[in-house]
Amino acid sequence: MAKILIVDDDQLLCKVLADQIKCKGHQVESAFTLASGREKTFQGGPDVVFLDVFLPDGNGLDVLKELRQAPTEPEIIIMTGKGDSRGASLAIKYGAWDYIQKPSPLDRLMLPLVRALQYRDQKESVRKMVTLKREKIIGNSPAIMACINMVARAAESDANVLIVGETGTGKELFAEAIHRNSPRSDKPFVVVDCPVLPQELVGSLLFGHAKGSFTGADSARTGLIKYADGGSLFLDEVAELPMTIQSAFLRVLERRRFRPIGGKKEISSDFRVIAATNRNLADMVSEGTFRNDLLFRLRTLNIHLPPLRDRLGDIPMLTMYYVEKACSKYRTTIKGFSSDFFDALAAYAWPGNVRELFNALESAIADAYDSPTLYVRHLPERVRVNLAHTALGEVSFPGSGSSRQALSPENLPSWKEFKQRAETDYCRKLMSLAGGDIKEACRISRLSRARMYQLVKKHLRGYDHMPRPKISDSVFRSGK
Repeated sequence: MAKILIVDDDQLLCKVLADQIKCKGHQVESAFTLASGREKTFQGGPDVVFLDVFLPDGNGLDVLKELRQAPTEPEIIIMTGKGDSRGASLAIKYGAWDYIQKPSPLDRLMLPLVRALQYRDQKESVRKMVTLKREKIIGNSPAIMACINMVARAAESDANVLIVGETGTGKELFAEAIHRNSPRSDKPFVVVDCPVLPQELVGSLLFGHAKGSFTGADSARTGLIKYADGGSLFLDEVAELPMTIQSAFLRVLERRRFRPIGGKKEISSDFRVIAATNRNLADMVSEGTFRNDLLFRLRTLNIHLPPLRDRLGDIPMLTMYYVEKACSKYRTTIKGFSSDFFDALAAYAWPGNVRELFNALESAIADAYDSPTLYVRHLPERVRVNLAHTALGEVSFPGSGSSRQALSPENLPSWKEFKQRAETDYCRKLMSLAGGDIKEACRISRLSRARMYQLVKKHLRGYDHMPRPKISDSVFRSGK
């Protein structure tokens, strides 16, 4: 809702225009003299001023520059019944948004108002993005800047946020950015890794429990929801939240009150929910594996993170950022890059997105050792093989029965099919190499344990018998 000021001695025009503006949901004030208009501009904080030129106590053009310097720097729309080219030129020169001849249809008066307010919204977004705390969010591509703009919008509200994106796109980084830039920044940011929550303990971990409420409950425990009181609760991979818990959690979202397991009294928690997923929750709703009402609650604001292949222009900046960070970590001199290094990075599809890029760069730095320059030959084998196949006009499809096939419309699968095959093939080889040991598989792949269990569950049903990780206080992380 914007504040609009109309400065015109035609009281009938003021009333008609004010009624029209109010219908659009904005606040409106009117002033019938130049002195009154000047006072209301500096004290009332309008976003847009409709200013007549010929007023009983002076000429509107004479105070145009002064009004533009008011605290809110309002946009000025000049209205006049005696327009001329010189007046129009002066108005534009002094910063007027538009110069309108009276009488004019209401549509002619309303259109510049709409445009002026859109401009102010965009200008405010840019101002917020400039001051946004985004230390680890690297890139200036249009796709990533649109997401950062959404972070700014989300940070200034207390609405629930759903962040959607492929694995490795940085969903937790964006969730942290929303929290750090919000009024809740000095309160806890509690992360819940939904894929590793065991069915039998989910309720206890989220809601807490009273002493003796079940076998093994030797003492009372505070739940993650209460830990997030005053701060933000980040549900990572929320699609993995069991259906039995979704209903209970929906009730907590609506009331902000809940009863710990075995507890006698309800307790409250003022938390803000930020959820993330790499899956299509709408499809899961259709399949009956995710509650529709919970989805509506979670995605009050929706941020869709682009895959790295859709923001290739950010690769040089991401690369230089990570190489500098890694070289500092390993106490080695900062590496330079061969002339074809960035071209090679841009030619790869990066199915693992930014996380895979960083892993590949760390591998390249380790392989380069004392070399001051990173060459394409230092990149992991899978990247170089892909480059070779691309150069030959060939592509390999994991799990297809042939390591190389001629590229043609008939044998090129959809991206979704290719990614599914690649992940399945990778998981099989990884678990074979790790001897079925999850910890070793995580070390080799540099994936989190939560993500590893998610992939195993999705692609390798034969490993369903593997023991789940022990759940301790490390299931969540909180910080300021």
